[in-house]
Amino acid sequence: MKINTAEFIISNSIVSKCPTDRIPEYAFIGRSNVGKSSLINMLTNHKNLAKTSGKPGKTQLINHFKINNNWFLVDLPGYGYARVSKKTKETFQKFITDYFEKREQLVCAFVLIDIRHEAQKIDLEFITYLGETDVPFCLIFTKADKISKGKAEQHVAAYRKALLANNWEEMPQYFITSSLDSTGRDAVLEYIDSVNQEIFKNSENFI
Repeated sequence: MKINTAEFIISNSIVSKCPTDRIPEYAFIGRSNVGKSSLINMLTNHKNLAKTSGKPGKTQLINHFKINNNWFLVDLPGYGYARVSKKTKETFQKFITDYFEKREQLVCAFVLIDIRHEAQKIDLEFITYLGETDVPFCLIFTKADKISKGKAEQHVAAYRKALLANNWEEMPQYFITSSLDSTGRDAVLEYIDSVNQEIFKNSENFI
């Protein structure tokens, strides 16, 4: 897939106020310091589409970006660590769960995981939540340039082992990426393109 256009549409914290366009949405979410904004900018080939920051927890709203005028990339607040109040965290959690449980246009969530670390409880818990809620999702392992290939494979295997031990039948679809050298960019965009093509073939069921 070639990204021809990518534009910011709206930020909000109320799912009912998200865009009404009946086009596919792909949501990106992960722990607050996982490199989500850098990944989004890398995927769309726009340096400043998503705002990057050295401070975890920068994204605090549901951000919609329209890509190629036919699908939305949705940037969601990170879960876990963020330098915000407990009340603010509870607000984040409420509209994140509202989004996943109510947003009809959502066709896939991408859960971002820092590949430098072994399987983290908070990531496994969030993956379990998506599974229990029947939200289609894939895993995106980030920051692959920061770790050896062998160590990266060990950490992916640790997630596979943890999920299979928790009654998952198989490892979810996953991608290994690096925002620094664009590793995984083509694979992620090809996946989105393939899902979109299937949806548009049966557009009467979606649009």
